[in-house]
Amino acid sequence: MQTIGERLEEARKRKGISIREAAEATKIRSDYLHKFESNQFDLKLSEIYARGFLRSYAQFLQLPVEKILNDYAALGRSESKPRTPSREVYGRMDVSIASADNRATDSNASSDSPSDASAEPARRPSSLNRSGSSLPQGPSISPILIFRGGITLAAIIVIFLLIWAGKAIIGGSDDTVAKPNTNPTKSITANEASISLIAINSVRVKVTLKNTDGTPGEVLLPDTNLARGEVRTVSKPGPILIWATEGKNLQIEISGKRYPMPFEGYNRAQIN
Repeated sequence: MQTIGERLEEARKRKGISIREAAEATKIRSDYLHKFESNQFDLKLSEIYARGFLRSYAQFLQLPVEKILNDYAALGRSESKPRTPSREVYGRMDVSIASADNRATDSNASSDSPSDASAEPARRPSSLNRSGSSLPQGPSISPILIFRGGITLAAIIVIFLLIWAGKAIIGGSDDTVAKPNTNPTKSITANEASISLIAINSVRVKVTLKNTDGTPGEVLLPDTNLARGEVRTVSKPGPILIWATEGKNLQIEISGKRYPMPFEGYNRAQIN
C-alpha cells in the first residue's frame, strides 16, 4: 500500500509540475510540500495548519481528501503536541473549509498552548488577505489626461487639414501674370471644323473667332486653366485666335497631328 507521500508525489508528477510550481499555485511553502512527499509531517506548526496544508495540497492534486486525512490521523498526528512559538509567516490556508474535527483540534491546541493562541490569530489576517489572482494591477489613467489628449489630437488634425487645403488652393491657382507681348502674331493654316488643345503643363488658354478686321470676335473657349495632360476640343467655324500664358506648355492637334505653339511665353496664335 502506498504511503501518503508516495501518493502525493505520484499525483504531482502525473500533472507534470515541479514542487516549486505546486508551491506557487497553492501558496504553501515548497519545503512543507517536500516534507509531505517524504512522509515527514513534523512541520513545527499547530495541527490545524498542518492538516489544512495537507488538505489544500491533496485538493490541488485532485486526490481523495478525506482518505488522505484519515491516513494522516492514523499516523497519530491528530493529537496536539506542545511546541515552541514560531514567528515565521506561513503560506495561505483556506480556514473556511476546515472540518468540524479540525476546529475541535484547534480549540484544544489553543487551550494547551496560550502562546500559540496569541500568535496564530495575528498571522491569519495577513495570509487571508492575499489575493488569489496573479495578474498585475496596471496604473489607472486619469480621465482628465484622456480628455486633454483627445483635444490635442483633434487640434493637430485640424491644423493638418488647414495646411493641406492651403496648399491645394495655392497649387491650383496660376500665379503667372499675363503680360502683353509685342512680338508679331504667328499663324497656323488649317481648314478643319475643330481642333484640340493639349496641355503639356499647367497653362491658361482662351480661344476666339477672328473678325475680318483682325480683332477678337466671338469667344469659343473662355479664359480657362488646363492642368497637365488635359485636352480641350474647340470648334473652328473660321479663322480663330488662341491666347496662352505659356506657349511652351500648349500643343495644338489638327487632323491627328500635333503642332507646338509658335511662341514660348504669353502671346496669341492665329489659325486660318
